[in-house]
Amino acid sequence: MRSMASRSPLTRKLCRAAEQMSPAAKSPGSTTRRGPAKRKATSRKAAVEELRAADPIMAGLIDACGVISSPPRKRADPEEHYGALLHAVVNQQLSVKAGAAIYGRLTERFGGKTPSPEQLLADDPEELRLAAGLSRSKVGFMRSLAEHILSGELELEHLDDLPDEEVMAELVAVKGIGEWTAHMFLMSHLHRPDVLAPGDLGIRRAIERAYSLEAIPDRETVERLAERWRPHRTLACRYLWRSLNNEPIAPPTGHPGKTSVRAPAKG
Repeated sequence: MRSMASRSPLTRKLCRAAEQMSPAAKSPGSTTRRGPAKRKATSRKAAVEELRAADPIMAGLIDACGVISSPPRKRADPEEHYGALLHAVVNQQLSVKAGAAIYGRLTERFGGKTPSPEQLLADDPEELRLAAGLSRSKVGFMRSLAEHILSGELELEHLDDLPDEEVMAELVAVKGIGEWTAHMFLMSHLHRPDVLAPGDLGIRRAIERAYSLEAIPDRETVERLAERWRPHRTLACRYLWRSLNNEPIAPPTGHPGKTSVRAPAKG
C-alpha cells in the first residue's frame, strides 16, 4: 500500500475527501466474497438512497439524472452468456453503429442465428473475416472463446454461482477478453450490483467533471473514491455514464435460436 505522502496531490485530496464524507468507509482491500445467490437483496429505491447518503456529489448526479432503473437479476442460460460474450468481443473498440452492422453480418452468415462454438471453429477464418468485416485479431478472439468453451476451460453454466472476482479470472483467461469487457459483462449481463470499472475512460472523465478535478483521475484515485459507493458501485458507474450521456450499450439478452454451448461430456 502506498503511503499518503507518496501519492500525487490529486490522489491525496480525494483520499481525504473520501474519508471525511463516507460515514462508514471500508478498507480498500475489502470485497464481498460470497456468490450472488447469497447476497442480501436491496431494493432499487433503497440502493439509490444509500448511494445518495454516502456521497453528496453523487447525490447531485442522482438529482440531475433522475431515476435509473436497474434490470432484475435473473439466472441466465449458458447460451445467453455465450451470446453476450461473443457480442462483446465483436463490438470491442467499435462504435455502436459499426458493431451492430458487423454483428448483423456475422449472424447472417449463420442463417440469422448466433453461431455456436462448433460452427465458429468449423468455418474458414479468412472467409469469416471477409464476410463479416472482422479483423484477423477479432476472428482469433472469437475462436479462442469457442475453444475455451468446448474444452471446458470456461464453464458458462457456473458463472452465475461464482463471486465477481472468480468470474473475472475465468473470463480474462480467454484471449481477447480483457478487464474492461469482463467488467461490462458483470454489470450489464450478470447484473452484479457492486462492480467498478476503474479503467473505463467514461467513468474517469465523468469523475473529473463531477468532482471538479484538474485532470482525469488515475486508477488508484478512482478506486479510492469509489469505496464510499459500496455496495452499489455498479449503480454509481451508471450515474457517472449517464451524466455524460455515455452509458455503454448492453448486449442483447439471448439470441435468435438456441445453440448448445456446453462442453462435450468427458468419457
